[in-house]
Amino acid sequence: MDSALTVNDGIPQPPIINPNASKLLKKRPARQLTTGDYLKGIKAGHIPTLAQAITLTESTLVEDREKARELITACHPLSGNSIRIGITGVPGVGKSTFIEAFGKYIIRLGHRLAVLAIDPSSERSKGSILGDKTRMESLANNENAFIRPSPSGGSLGGVARKTREAVILCEAAGFDVIFIETVGVGQSEIAVHSMTDFFLLLMLSGAGDGLQGIKRGIMEMSDLLVINKADGSNIEKATKARILYQSALHLFPPSPSGWTPAALTASAIEETGLEEILDAIFRYMDLTKSNGYFFRKRKEQAVYWMKESIDESLLSRFYNNPNVTEALTIIEKQVATGETDPFEAAGRILNII
Repeated sequence: MDSALTVNDGIPQPPIINPNASKLLKKRPARQLTTGDYLKGIKAGHIPTLAQAITLTESTLVEDREKARELITACHPLSGNSIRIGITGVPGVGKSTFIEAFGKYIIRLGHRLAVLAIDPSSERSKGSILGDKTRMESLANNENAFIRPSPSGGSLGGVARKTREAVILCEAAGFDVIFIETVGVGQSEIAVHSMTDFFLLLMLSGAGDGLQGIKRGIMEMSDLLVINKADGSNIEKATKARILYQSALHLFPPSPSGWTPAALTASAIEETGLEEILDAIFRYMDLTKSNGYFFRKRKEQAVYWMKESIDESLLSRFYNNPNVTEALTIIEKQVATGETDPFEAAGRILNII
């Protein structure tokens, strides 16, 4: 039986995919910045250009490395006019909270601050969280602050491979205070100590456990110990910890800088103790500049990083040598199967070059 209802043809639906999508996707490629472009932007204090320049130095592409070297050479005469401060501490000490509070205090005094935070890379996935901008949201939004989290990339001690170059670029951009935050207590502190003027160690109360959990070498290289989280019911414990650490510091050999390391208390939450910390840093700078240690240390650091650059370049050239690459494929299998021992294999590879 025929139905009394009729169905009219509907309006044709437009395709799900825009037929002009291919044209829209064919955008003109962004112009590659030249060394001159980078330098102009950095000298003008343009933060996006500074961030791009640091990304350039972290690249492993041959063409990027060459451009990065040119840029670092151009920026080097503009650098060196900052206070470089290394900041480290045991896990959970509150480094990010302290850096944000201390950084905002320094900026209020008229300084420009760059924070180079070394983020740990996963040995398995090579990924990293890079969450410092999230943890320091207030500081990150300050126009006189620049926060750059960099993955450690599995390098020795978790120190980002190009932190030294990042310091030079930030100084060329007009930042007169540089913080370098390390992953934690370990080998990374040795590398950071070799690129900073002042080394600050953050500690917690409960000093007995803390003294056992921290390496003697880290305390010996520290110019200032700060007992963080000295607030609320924790003030008394923090004061006792400060006294204990101050006594421990007297057991170490005198510093070649002529400076006597001290222990202070602070609260990043309540923003107390920050003035005393900055005063200690300025007194250290005045002392080491007057006795010449500051300038000697900067020269020694420059030589150290020249040698580090040589080591890195040699290693890169070695593994990029086609003869080495070809031989490695064969010899690695021989080592894995026990046909040859690792030491003989290494000698055979080295003999290639």
